[in-house]
Amino acid sequence: MSDQRTAVSPSAAPSDEGHTYLSHQQILVVMVGLMAGMLLAALDQSIVGTALPRIVSDLGGLDHLSWVVTAYLLTSTAVTPLWGKISDLYGRRLIFQIAIGIFIIGSALCGLSQNMFQLILFRAIQGIGGGGLFAIALSVIGDVIPARERGRYQGYFGAVFGVSSVAGPLLGGWFTDGPGWRWIFYINLPIGIAALVITSLALKLPVVRREHSIDYLGATLIVGAVTSLLLYLNWAGDAYGWTSGMALMLIGSSLVLSIAFVFAERRAREPIIPMALFGNSIFSIGNLFGFLVGFAMFGGIIYLPLYFQTVGGFSPTRSGLAMIPTVVGIFSMSVISGLLITRTGRYKIYPVMGALLVLIALLLMSSITPETPYWQIGVFVYIFGSGLGLTMQTITVAVQNSVAFRDMGVATSSVTFTRQLGGAIGAAALGAVLGTRLSHYLGEGLPAGGGEMATNNVEAIQALPEPEKSTVLAAYADAIGDAFLAAVPLVVLALAVSLFLKEIPLRKAATGPEGAATAKPGNTAAPAAESSERSAPVFSGH
Repeated sequence: MSDQRTAVSPSAAPSDEGHTYLSHQQILVVMVGLMAGMLLAALDQSIVGTALPRIVSDLGGLDHLSWVVTAYLLTSTAVTPLWGKISDLYGRRLIFQIAIGIFIIGSALCGLSQNMFQLILFRAIQGIGGGGLFAIALSVIGDVIPARERGRYQGYFGAVFGVSSVAGPLLGGWFTDGPGWRWIFYINLPIGIAALVITSLALKLPVVRREHSIDYLGATLIVGAVTSLLLYLNWAGDAYGWTSGMALMLIGSSLVLSIAFVFAERRAREPIIPMALFGNSIFSIGNLFGFLVGFAMFGGIIYLPLYFQTVGGFSPTRSGLAMIPTVVGIFSMSVISGLLITRTGRYKIYPVMGALLVLIALLLMSSITPETPYWQIGVFVYIFGSGLGLTMQTITVAVQNSVAFRDMGVATSSVTFTRQLGGAIGAAALGAVLGTRLSHYLGEGLPAGGGEMATNNVEAIQALPEPEKSTVLAAYADAIGDAFLAAVPLVVLALAVSLFLKEIPLRKAATGPEGAATAKPGNTAAPAAESSERSAPVFSGH
């Protein structure tokens, strides 16, 4: 059966008729459950990065660093659209709790890992659960909060990211320096169990039952396409060569499976990603922008701690503290942009400004050397975080506002999917750049064989005698700078793409007789000025 959905006109938001939002008090209760689950995923992203250099030094070498990250991103990215579709069909709470449960199991197994193969495998399991946490939580937000008022609540989620981003690096450093890096995974167990309890009590959502089917063919094809692409990026450079038969087979398989996925989705009864949505320019631009920014975002999050611990000689705890300016930038700009979106009803300017700031930050970070003072790096990473804070939620708001409510889950998960796909490809591609350039610089400055030893252990690097130590540190700084520079063209493209993002009136709601916020039908196509006048933001109740 072909997909009969029609694309949404970019000139107006879809009709809200028949959709009932929750009241402010009800929303706050639901937010408690969502924030508990999102804290798991947010904490994992920040806590693991700080401990990675020590983990890979203990279990097998820095050359496997990108795989520990990529394994998680691979599975979480590949299954994100499927989580969104399943939550549309079976209800958000049940599926959200299943995702939490899988994440907890994966975390426990990661803590028990005895070698790099086991850790990478269990990170992949953890990623399956993690892929559902953000996608489903953001879908619930779209269900219960009108887009125009979503900025009022953005600060709550900014607080989750802020707390996790500060606590994550500090906990990661403290556990790594103290009881051991395995506790960065064990800490997820009590948090996850608490999240299950909280979501059972607080996440009370109506479930709309309807006939449905799961697009297993589409799910298989998209997992295969993403897996083949990421295996190419991780294996081709070191193991097989970029143009070897195995490498070309992987990239060819990714291309063929991607084309097959598009054809399968056009014929599926319940497609994971309805192809008709790409006829909506806001959906298409938002997904492309998210992919490009995700490429740069994960590169910075992964390789900044590597710079601090390897080149700067920081302990894991100090490395976590050194990332705080990034956190401050993300948190402050996320809250400010959310409040301004609620006040003005405008969102386009923030992705444009965010992409520009990320671009400036990458150029600045590409210039760092072993002699660069920390205060300068702190300014650079604050600018980087500020750019991310202006882009992460604003694109999600724009896309959610542009699609019909029946597609809210799949549209939200699509944005999360493309951002994580960009991050997964970015981590693998920038890791390949880092490895290639590091070998080049080490080969220029060290005798044969010295580079391999220096590449595999952070503590061994710090113990090198001079002048070998200075040579290795300079090689690392130059290679990491080249990795940041390699992300610049993608962010330039993201900046250009953001200029084409259309701006339509944000959905709004009126208070119904029971105190619930009910969507106002018939006004979604009103001019922006009129929309702003009618729905001036109300901040009472906070």
